[in-house]
Amino acid sequence: MTKNLKCLIIDDEPLAINIIKSYIDQVEGFHIENTFNNAISGLNYLKNNHIDVIFLDIKMPLLDGINFIKSLQNPPLIIITSAYGEFAIETFEHELDVLDYLIKPVNFPRFMKAVNKIENKLKTINKEPLEVTNERPFIFVKIDKKKMKKIFLDEILVIESLKDYLKINTETGRYIIHSTLTDFTNLLPPKEFIRIHRSFTIAINKIDSVEGNSVEIEGMRYAFGRSYIDNVKHKILESGIQNN
Repeated sequence: MTKNLKCLIIDDEPLAINIIKSYIDQVEGFHIENTFNNAISGLNYLKNNHIDVIFLDIKMPLLDGINFIKSLQNPPLIIITSAYGEFAIETFEHELDVLDYLIKPVNFPRFMKAVNKIENKLKTINKEPLEVTNERPFIFVKIDKKKMKKIFLDEILVIESLKDYLKINTETGRYIIHSTLTDFTNLLPPKEFIRIHRSFTIAINKIDSVEGNSVEIEGMRYAFGRSYIDNVKHKILESGIQNN
């Protein structure tokens, strides 16, 4: 059982908040850190507090749930709780990385299915895939149903999202694997790799040049996503690479 998961509830309906609170109280290892009746307060809270899971409504005043998710740089696991099923397709698009979508009124058995998804997801994320041989880290990835491929981290150039798949571009080859960009990026050393766009994570030390809101790696230029610009430029400058 997962231990000490910090949960946040954001919903403009007090009754809905109380229902999810009562369910979370029944689950060992899940703890409610706070609740908010609007997404802006939740966004401000996340600036200074670590949260593992957000139970999020969609239709809220000022800032709706979809735009709230899009505004997050490194979102925690997100479970949608909404009375409107028509938003499900949009929230399951790759860029939002929503783990589950619960239709109100949410019953406890359906809630527990979401809990199981949370625990299974965290087991995957928390696996330590990196091994060290002669101080050179590598990762094994499944490139077909039977074959596992060793990829040295210092050979990775760019990881590109292809919806439910990734293309890993390295100095020695290109590999397609079944994963999301969020999950794979979380497995990489944050000092060496950075997500610059909803579709791209890059190796910082492979950057050849920086021009405007883009970088060049091996003759290819990759633009920064609007929501990533400030964080990316700050991290690149920290690494010693200067803008042209």
